[in-house]
Amino acid sequence: MNISHLPKAPGVYIMRDKRGNILYIGKAKNIQKRVSHYFLKNAEKSGWKIPNLAILIQTIDYISCASEREALLIEKELIKKFQPFFNALWKDGKSYPYVKITLPPTYSPKGYRKQNPSKRGKAGGRVTPQEDFPRLILTRQKHNKKNDGIYFGPYPKVETIKQLLNHLWKIKYINLRRCKWEFSQKNKLSESKINSCVYYHTSQCPAPCKGKISKKEYFKTVDRIILFFKGNYSALLSDFSKKMKTHSNNFEYEKAKMYRDFIKAIVHLSEKVRVTAFPKIQLTAELAKSNAITNLKTILGLKFPPSHIETFDTSSLFARDAAGSSVCFINGEKNTAHYRKYKIKYAAPLKHGSNDAEMIKEIVSRRLAQIKKSKNLKPDLFLIDGGKGQLKSALSAMKESGLKIPIIALSKEYEEIHIAGKKPLRLERNNCALKLLQRMRDEAHRFAINYHRKMRDSRLCLSDDEKLIKE
Repeated sequence: MNISHLPKAPGVYIMRDKRGNILYIGKAKNIQKRVSHYFLKNAEKSGWKIPNLAILIQTIDYISCASEREALLIEKELIKKFQPFFNALWKDGKSYPYVKITLPPTYSPKGYRKQNPSKRGKAGGRVTPQEDFPRLILTRQKHNKKNDGIYFGPYPKVETIKQLLNHLWKIKYINLRRCKWEFSQKNKLSESKINSCVYYHTSQCPAPCKGKISKKEYFKTVDRIILFFKGNYSALLSDFSKKMKTHSNNFEYEKAKMYRDFIKAIVHLSEKVRVTAFPKIQLTAELAKSNAITNLKTILGLKFPPSHIETFDTSSLFARDAAGSSVCFINGEKNTAHYRKYKIKYAAPLKHGSNDAEMIKEIVSRRLAQIKKSKNLKPDLFLIDGGKGQLKSALSAMKESGLKIPIIALSKEYEEIHIAGKKPLRLERNNCALKLLQRMRDEAHRFAINYHRKMRDSRLCLSDDEKLIKE
């Protein structure tokens, strides 16, 4: 089976039979690599499921995700919704763990506020705190009850997270009570239970039950831990990196490996999750994005699906206040962090008007220089707003840069796709690939014209001020 349309990136893959029925839903850090395992010659050694499934697969759809953790959440929701025959994991009720911090109802992550004993819940009953002194626990069940606590996750790499948490307990970065006793400042723990607590006697606990730490100080630790799980990892990463290097230089490779694993665990914690529940995202819309990218790959004859596309446009008024833009779409969605605007340096003679081709060449050249300098992953495709002239200029800039990125142009008049060395291509108006190109072209135009207007308004305001000074 041809799986070249699948990206080498995180996401969810959906396997269907010839009637379009969903056979299996899976997640992967690298979709193409994971799916390829289903079609290996020795796949039958892995059990009955893969060879039987591979025979039935006719098409494979995918949904691109920001991270493996996001893919996990979407996979879970889709399996619950469609209940594919070959899926067993989520149907059996298994799940990946969350880190939970138990909290009283009146707690705010910005700081602890004293509870109001007269506060009543929706049902009219009195609201009582779950924990006067919160705990950190690993749990596979996430409840949506109000004031149940704060959850982080889920985390697919369970052992990695456990290993990191154990170390954080050991160095007392996480220094919360570890017992399961229920007590508060009013209802104190009995001395017999305290004396039988191994955590207290081995100094693995700040001992709020004995009053050795105030509630205010205890919640400072809670705040720090919440900030950590929300992404404040820089200090700990720096410390672990230094220790890894020191142990490596001292030939203590086991200890160096341990800190390397801790760094990997923190990176796993920091993986992006854009969604909290899949029902908020329409399945058809997500599949339309991946289908559009797949169609583009086929139509343009590309080796890989163009998941990362950058689009270029210019705007000026009779060659004055010339501006350019490049906008970025990743997996069919805007990625505004990679948007760029350019103040055109090329000065066309006013009597001849603007020279769109030269301006396109300039901004494409400048963007290519940025890509070469940053050494980040190259875009999969450049899209130019224009026709043959603009495409020719962009290709010239690409040749001069020494980089190799496929370039096409989309002209407005007939919505023709211009490809070097080929006749202009016209697609059906409802083609999903054309609609994606139009969206990107229109977004680049909007971004360029907005910058042009700002430059023009700034110049006109300056001119008015100059007139006032002269008067």
